[in-house]
Amino acid sequence: MQHDHDHPASAASELVHDHGGAPVADASVRIARPGDVPAVGLVQAAVWRDAYAATLSPEVLERFEAHAFARVWRASLATPPSARHELLVACAGDQVVGFAAIGPSSDADADDAQGELLALGVHPQARRAGHGSRLLNAAVDTLRGRQFTRLTGWVLAGDEATRAFLVASGLSADGAYRDRVVDADGTLVREVRLVADLPAA
Repeated sequence: MQHDHDHPASAASELVHDHGGAPVADASVRIARPGDVPAVGLVQAAVWRDAYAATLSPEVLERFEAHAFARVWRASLATPPSARHELLVACAGDQVVGFAAIGPSSDADADDAQGELLALGVHPQARRAGHGSRLLNAAVDTLRGRQFTRLTGWVLAGDEATRAFLVASGLSADGAYRDRVVDADGTLVREVRLVADLPAA
């Protein structure tokens, strides 16, 4: 999960910038549409390569391919795992630069009121423009609207930037952790769980 982080493969090089080089302020978050899938795949590939750069070998990082991620999102949009799952996208103008996926928590200790931030990412070239905060706020609002009263999210144990962002946004570590296999060679990465209550608006 990356905090500030599909469209065609040219998205990374065609981000809209103002004269100072920063992304323009024409920003929004909305529910993803099927046509967004290639861009979500592109963003996720860039985010995951960045997030795992210190953990995985370059050969493994190269396997994080946009089309593979896009294929999974296309299937998920066509047949959502549940009516409470949703994919949100952050846009700079018309261009998708980030995404957030939410749904019921699959943790063994979860109940029906516990939702999960399944993924959160903003393309590295579009960070520090508020997209991560807008995505997280939209995710929280959507979870509330679906009667979730608690939020969980898993982050890489060594990803201090994402953890700091989520803690500053109101989440906190609850002591839970898990080791997850991330490649065909059985490489394990440790993740820690952050949680927050979602009081009624």
